[in-house]
Amino acid sequence: MKRMGMLFRAKANRALDRAEDPRETLDYSYQKQLELLQKVRRGVADVATSRKRLELQLNQLNGQSDKLAEQGKKALALGREDLAREALSRRAALQQQVSDLQVQHQTLQGEEEKLTLAAQRLQAKVDAFRTKKETIKATYTAAQAQTQIGEAFSGISEEMGDVGMAIQRAEDKTAQLQARSGAIDELLASGALDDPTGTAKDDITAELDRISGGSDVELELQRMKAELAGGTSGGQQAIEGGDGTAQDPRGQSAPRFDKQ
Repeated sequence: MKRMGMLFRAKANRALDRAEDPRETLDYSYQKQLELLQKVRRGVADVATSRKRLELQLNQLNGQSDKLAEQGKKALALGREDLAREALSRRAALQQQVSDLQVQHQTLQGEEEKLTLAAQRLQAKVDAFRTKKETIKATYTAAQAQTQIGEAFSGISEEMGDVGMAIQRAEDKTAQLQARSGAIDELLASGALDDPTGTAKDDITAELDRISGGSDVELELQRMKAELAGGTSGGQQAIEGGDGTAQDPRGQSAPRFDKQ
């Protein structure tokens, strides 16, 4: 079972490695980093919103505190010390709330600064990763193109391999047909096979034609040599006899053949 599991994992890993495209992996990683950066920015916005709300509450409490202070002064001016004391008591309670809110405001402001700095650093890392990603993708694409071109030139690619095999099969079939045609011609010439059309010559006729053709060539060659030796007119008179036969250079007569 362990060997089967290891074998399955090895096969799966190899299949995944073949299916994996580094460019797609880089794009996916970049997308995840953008999502993380977006979350950090959203967090900064949330903290800034909370800080702004505390500032509004502080302004409101400070306004109420100032109002109570004015009411206390007015009550003392009118001789109502009890009202003045009540106003000052309420103002003291508001001041305590203001102090607590100020502490919270400072805490939120510090968190906001930290998140802002983290977002800036993360933005710089994302930009650097994007540049590196595009560089790696361009390099990978160029290397892949060079590999495909090299495989095409060397004939080891699948497409070129199929074409080469097809060409080889065509050449083999052509050679086989040529060999078969040559063998049939030889058998017909030797008389081993009969020609049903009656156009093929027997071996005796073929041999006579060959000898006759050779004699014609020799006679034409002798005539040309004689013409070159004595000139066009003189050579013609030297080789022609009184009976209209051509004289052989050795003194023997030979039949005369006209140009036709």
